[in-house]
Amino acid sequence: MNVLKLENITKSFGSNHVLKGINLEVNEGEVVSVIGPSGSGKSTLLRIATFLETLDSGNIIYMGKSATHTDEKGKVRYEKNLKPFRREFGLVFQNFNLFPHYTVLKNMMDAPVSVLKRDKKEVKEECLALLAKMGLEDKADSYPCMLSGGQQQRVSIVRALAMQPEILFFDEPTSALDPELTGEVLKVIKQLAEEKMTMVIVTHEMSFARAVSDKVVFMDKGVVVEQGHPDEVFGNTKSERMKQFLQNYNRE
Repeated sequence: MNVLKLENITKSFGSNHVLKGINLEVNEGEVVSVIGPSGSGKSTLLRIATFLETLDSGNIIYMGKSATHTDEKGKVRYEKNLKPFRREFGLVFQNFNLFPHYTVLKNMMDAPVSVLKRDKKEVKEECLALLAKMGLEDKADSYPCMLSGGQQQRVSIVRALAMQPEILFFDEPTSALDPELTGEVLKVIKQLAEEKMTMVIVTHEMSFARAVSDKVVFMDKGVVVEQGHPDEVFGNTKSERMKQFLQNYNRE
């Protein structure tokens, strides 16, 4: 089943054309990694898919339902009520975005209880089980400042999972972490991939993208240059731009 479909997405900031007609499909249980040089439009695409940024033209479809439509004047209109669409996804930021004055458990329980109006006791049990699964069962009453960066990022992942989304988005989930803590977080994402969680991951971790993805999307200058199975994209690319990108990356 198609969880997310982005059709002909364009976005400009003034005269800077950041996205130039992007098409992307994500199916249930699929892990899609989006790679490319800085400034290629990867994070903007993620922000548009999660309604943090508005698009100029195109269409966003979740679970077969359109969140946008184009009016008779050619202007994109969003559905008046985006809440049902927002409930379909979770978003994990590179800088954690945890509430500093909430404990770990309250950070996780807040949205399921206040937004989804779910039973507090049931949500608490689920959240404690998620923390245990992530090896964080002893951190429920800790505050974010008491945790390492890797622990904070794992908490932000379980906070997103607590909303029971159909799809999880990750925007450079390890870019704020040192190499040792990066491994912790990538292990969690790999575990989710094995459990067939639908995910879109903007990442600069090439070996990880190759190992964990069902599909890799290579973007450059606002367009999708190449997409396909990781073995094809990394090992048998037809694109000169992709070859150049990998060469530069391997030199770093």
